[in-house]
Parts: sequence; structure tokens; C-alpha cells
Amino acid sequence: MVAYYHIYEMSFTYMNTAAVKSADRTVQILEAFAAAGEPLGVAELARRLAIPVSACYGLMRTLELRGYLYELGVRKGWYPTLRWLQKARTIAEHDPMLERVTPLLEALGKTTGETIVFGKRSGIEVVYLNVIESRHSIRYSAQAGERKPLHSSSAGKALLGAMAPTVRSALLDTLKLARVTPNTIVRRELLEKDLEASAKRGWYATRGENVADVHALGAPVRIDGEPYALVVAGPAHRIEGALKTHAAALLRTVGAIESRK
Repeated sequence: MVAYYHIYEMSFTYMNTAAVKSADRTVQILEAFAAAGEPLGVAELARRLAIPVSACYGLMRTLELRGYLYELGVRKGWYPTLRWLQKARTIAEHDPMLERVTPLLEALGKTTGETIVFGKRSGIEVVYLNVIESRHSIRYSAQAGERKPLHSSSAGKALLGAMAPTVRSALLDTLKLARVTPNTIVRRELLEKDLEASAKRGWYATRGENVADVHALGAPVRIDGEPYALVVAGPAHRIEGALKTHAAALLRTVGAIESRK
């Protein structure tokens, strides 16, 4: 019985790992087409993904049968169908969190003229859930789904600051404070001092700590008890020139989001 259990456990682990790998490769296929901006053949796609041609072909045929890829013809390659876009639009339109906050994010973007980011902690990183980009030609540019370090981003600092001290301390024990730019805070005592000062004023800042020429200010937002982060980010000279007014607008928006049902 014990031997059978171990065999079953090993089999389950193998299948679980294979399933995760297949999911990851499917996402990589989509990203490869997005990066290429043109049809790709099986051999070329396999090369880009660094996987066997046979495995790549199997994934592509599966996606074709599901209506997500089509073949243009012999030697012309494959390309994603609009089914991806249609499904993505439907998902986005029914996201309960984004329905709640997006109008307020857009309003904050108009008020500040800068890029607005809404994010949440995912492990030891921040994942951007929504990004409203500034209309300025020179701006902080980002995309939903991007992941940033907790210690070097204003969203990450806001989320660290929102934690109970014991929880934050335990997390920092495991967190590697890697240097992202020359301005990144990489000493724990300095980071903790920065978080403490930021908590007192109600908002958190990064000055070229995640992207060299970008300054940002962020604040934690609690929605149904869950911590999120709201950020205003832009070129250093514009942010520093309007720091107080941006901070006030940021905190007003935090209040509006938290009071919205």
C-alpha cells in the first residue's frame, strides 16, 4: 500500500508538472506571435521557444482545433485568430475589480496627466492589474501583467507598508534586495526607515529606484479587506514639480475607491 501511494504521488507530481509546462508553453506561443508581429512556421516558433519541433507542432495543432490558430498555407506559417481578442475582451469586461476601479483610475490619470498603475502583491513581486498610460509622448510606459520587485517599486513599497510589522519582517527576511538601478535601496535598515517615514505621510515614493529616470508615488488601497496599490508614475522632472498636488489627488482617489461599493 505504501509503495503504491509513492508511485501514485510521483505520477501525480509528474502530470502536474507536465500540465504547468504545457500551460506555460501555450502562453509563450501567444507572446512569440505578439513579439514577431507576423506569421511564424513551426520550426521558427520552436526555435524561439527552445522546445522540440514535435512538441511545438502538437501545441499548435491543439490551438488550431480550438480555433485559436490558423495555418496560412504551406511555407506561409501560422497566425493567431481573433478568438484570442474576443475572449480577452469578454474577460476584461466582466472583471469585477476593474469595473470597480477603472473609472477612478482614468479620472486620476486626467487629473495628474501621468501614468496610473493599479497592482497587487503576487509572492515576492507586484503584478500590475491595470495600467492607464499618460498621453504625454514622454511617459512611464507599462502593461498589465508586468511584475516588479517589492522593494524598488512604489507599488511594492505601498504593499509592504500596508502589512502588519511581523508579517513584513518575515517577508523581508526572505527578500533579496537586488539593485535594479543605482538608486535602488538595497540595505534593509534603510528600506525600513523609508517605509516608516512614508507610512506617516500616507504615501510611498520611488525616485529612479526601479526605472532610472522615473519617479513615482503610491499608496495602499484596501478593497474588501484585500490590499492593493495605486500609483502615479512619470518622468522625474514632472513628478517632482507636482509632488504635493499628485499626492493629494492620489489619496483622494484611494478614499473614493475604498468607499465605493
